[in-house]
Amino acid sequence: MPIPIVNSIASWFLKKRFHQIELFLKYPNEVQEELLFDLLEEAKDTEIGKTYDFASLKTYRDFAERIPVSTYEDYEDLIARSRQGESNIFWTKPIKWFAKSSGTTNSKSKFIPVSSESLEQCHYAASKDLLCLYLNNNPDSQLFTGKNLRLGGSKELYKQNGTIFGDLSAILIDNMPFWAEFSSTPSSKVSLMSDWEYKMQAIVDETIKENVTSLAGVPSWMLVLLNTVLESTQHNNLFEIWPNLEVYFHGGVSFLPYKDQYKSILPKTDFRYYEIYNASEGFFAIQDQNNSNELLLMLDYGIFYEFIPMHTHGTAEERLIPLSEVQLNTNYAIVITTNAGLWRYKIGDTVKFTSTSPYRIKVSGRTKHHINVFGEELIIENAEDALKNVCEKTNSEIVDYTAAPIYMQGKEKGAHEWLIEFKTQPKDMSYFNALFDEALKSLNSDYEAKRYNNITLNEPKIHLARPDLFYDWLKQNDKLGGQHKVPRLSNSRDYIEELLELNS
Repeated sequence: MPIPIVNSIASWFLKKRFHQIELFLKYPNEVQEELLFDLLEEAKDTEIGKTYDFASLKTYRDFAERIPVSTYEDYEDLIARSRQGESNIFWTKPIKWFAKSSGTTNSKSKFIPVSSESLEQCHYAASKDLLCLYLNNNPDSQLFTGKNLRLGGSKELYKQNGTIFGDLSAILIDNMPFWAEFSSTPSSKVSLMSDWEYKMQAIVDETIKENVTSLAGVPSWMLVLLNTVLESTQHNNLFEIWPNLEVYFHGGVSFLPYKDQYKSILPKTDFRYYEIYNASEGFFAIQDQNNSNELLLMLDYGIFYEFIPMHTHGTAEERLIPLSEVQLNTNYAIVITTNAGLWRYKIGDTVKFTSTSPYRIKVSGRTKHHINVFGEELIIENAEDALKNVCEKTNSEIVDYTAAPIYMQGKEKGAHEWLIEFKTQPKDMSYFNALFDEALKSLNSDYEAKRYNNITLNEPKIHLARPDLFYDWLKQNDKLGGQHKVPRLSNSRDYIEELLELNS
């Protein structure tokens, strides 16, 4: 079949979905409430459904009063049983797939259940909707005259007791429908390679021969790949290799630190960027307008949303509200109930609503201190545990510290920059740094992946803080006192730049 006809058929098929999207745009709260009771009906005979008597729940108030809010730690034992092959625990059908990611308080990795329903009705549906919304906004697009260069599947898939775990991207690629495989590059065989250095060159070798019209992947990883493509081909920009390239679909980490670098290698003014918001737990939102930094919350993917106003989060006054009660420009923690059996589950992300008609959001951060510029999800517990471990080994003591990312510059990799005030300084800072890096790797599998052979992250850069630096900084900012704390981890460089200047 000639490629232009394929492009026309694919565009027509995807645009048909827009009428269903219009339904939840017009009746968002009704769609969400109906979805909630469909989930409760489906799971009423599961172990968790019987524990909380899902069958007797008639209103949202019943649901909110009966079902407790949960975290991964609350689910850990149930998930462990499910991974051993037990079924009908928190979802009706057996869970075959578990998306492995880091970021929990008590373990190196967490294993998020991925049901067949969440694969089809959430993750794959969202991939089609992303294309649907893009094509609706850009009717002259020639997206399907070429292929999408996808970057994912950074880890192998592992089998255990009849279940399979690995990166969500690897799970999605391994189960990808034929139409997506046909329109994607590199091949699944290359995409699922585990050795990143070997895989990177294999992707370059395979994709430079293709007519690539779109890119998809996490900005930090994609930038490394694209720079490798330019180095391998000795070209100045990507349009010299792929002249029909028209859009980059990105998500996972903030795009802001990378924006200028992408513009330098993609210099056409009409090149488009489309953002998505997804996670192991589900696919939540899609940019639905050209040149926008707002994301449309997708309401019919088998996910029921609730929100915790952050000023109440973690307090005795913590309260949850449904979508119908959210307000603009308020920071909310997200709580989800899903078609993979997560019930009132805190995912740890925060958002702000920029519109309520339709419901559009911006991702505002995490409920805890973190650094996630490169997809490493370094949380405060990782930092504290690593520092404690290394201080014990080096007979040193820490007064205070802060850390921030060093953004990628040109072809230079990123890193984490630490400013540490010691009470007892280690005798050998190079040894301290090496131990600290290894400790972080052992505590956080995503950090470990980004540090592998310095592919995305170089080793940490540690500065010694002068005595009383943090005290002086707090005093300078009128923040002395028990209610004010030094920001431990930050996704921006605002704090560390002030402190480094004060330290000079």
